[in-house]
Amino acid sequence: MSDISYVKPQGQDAQFNDFVALLKPRVMSLVVFTAFVGLVVAPVPVHPLVGFISILFIALGGGASGALNMWYDADIDRIMKRTQSRPIPAGRLSETEALGFGLALSVISCVMLALASNVFSGLFLAFTIFFYVIVYTMWLKRSTPQNIVIGGAAGAFPPMIGWAVATGGVSVESVAMFLLIFLWTPPHFWALALFMKSDYSAAKVPMLTVTHGRKVTRRHILAYALILAPVAIGLGVTSIGGPVYLATALVLNAVFIHGGWVIWRRAEETAEAEKYRFEKRYFYFSLLYLALHFGALLVEKALHLWPAYASFAQSFDLGFLWS
Repeated sequence: MSDISYVKPQGQDAQFNDFVALLKPRVMSLVVFTAFVGLVVAPVPVHPLVGFISILFIALGGGASGALNMWYDADIDRIMKRTQSRPIPAGRLSETEALGFGLALSVISCVMLALASNVFSGLFLAFTIFFYVIVYTMWLKRSTPQNIVIGGAAGAFPPMIGWAVATGGVSVESVAMFLLIFLWTPPHFWALALFMKSDYSAAKVPMLTVTHGRKVTRRHILAYALILAPVAIGLGVTSIGGPVYLATALVLNAVFIHGGWVIWRRAEETAEAEKYRFEKRYFYFSLLYLALHFGALLVEKALHLWPAYASFAQSFDLGFLWS
């Protein structure tokens, strides 16, 4: 980590948008959506106001993680091309300001979530922030090519937190949602790393592409796509799944595995000549892949309000196998 005494260049006053940027809004949108789905599909109804406030503070907790990540990673953000325009490396915010902002949001979000819903969800949010900042950012990211594999757990916790807001605990369903995101994260980020390798190399971040090369990374993407498929499809035979989700998962995972197969078979020379267009498409498709899985869970929740459909969908629930 760089020296937190870094001083902003004169004339570079912080704007409101700079503090918003610290929250990593695009990452936060994933946190908000998956946490919302976890809350809505839970079997215990939540008052709309309580639900709104809870999602708000979960979002702030995710933003706090982003701010603390940018504070600690300011040194490598100044090196990587895709992060040089962030508020700290661009000189619009100092590292001290980012640190204070992140810590304040962390405390506020966790305490307020505990007060708004239940203590367990507040503690769960606190653990998630700790895991992302301490375990992933400060330790794993710079020490092992498995950084995104283990560290991906932080991004997989939000639907479990949303579920905990409603139920006060965890269940097979919330763990299944966690596993869906956890196993999706490595191929998603490794696809990005295939066409951003020079950035990670320059910053000395031990991404798999840097430590083992692109060929090994391609093999790992296919392997994780194959491991992910039964988990994603298996979520459809829990109490929150059903035929609509199962159909969606079957199609999406067939496409995801096929894409992983194509990436595995591609020669590096071919990919480079084509400027990694397929790898980039696979990366962006992976975002749609996750959004559609969780969107299908919302559709199932809505359809289950129709008694005839709910009765039909129960035939797909194999929850008795692990209850």
